[in-house]
Amino acid sequence: MVRDSLYISVIGAARADSRTRETAATIGRLLARAGAVLVCGGLGGIMEAACRGAREEGGTTIGILPGLERAEGNPWLSHSVCTGMGHARNLAVAASGDAVIAVGGEFGTLSEIGLARKAGRPVVLLDSWKVSRDGFDPEGGGLHRAASAKEAVKLALELAGPAHQ
Repeated sequence: MVRDSLYISVIGAARADSRTRETAATIGRLLARAGAVLVCGGLGGIMEAACRGAREEGGTTIGILPGLERAEGNPWLSHSVCTGMGHARNLAVAASGDAVIAVGGEFGTLSEIGLARKAGRPVVLLDSWKVSRDGFDPEGGGLHRAASAKEAVKLALELAGPAHQ
């Protein structure tokens, strides 16, 4: 059954303004309605808001925590994974989703975007980083922009792969 489940990682800063947190909660609600499991870093801000939205709709949430205590996780987690790895846990967050949605974010989010792409996961960017390099535009090479929570979820579900459509 696990291999048939759709996992979407939602990444973003541990501190976010109320508008960005509400966007994340909407993403969580829409993912739950679609039957997707929400994976995140398990802490506050975007992670907590997305989990709250998902759980309010009866969804499942998994937090991959940086420390060794489940109590570090936000109260909206269905399941917690303690890693004791600090920021290195970003790879587990990024690689656990069939697709990744980045909402806003700081440098930890940027690292997860890069790790997701290295792992071959498509990333949907919503009010998030613009990634570029002279002579190379990675947007279009697995990075996709969305203008709203609804569009971000739609894109992530489509990009997650034909096995999940």
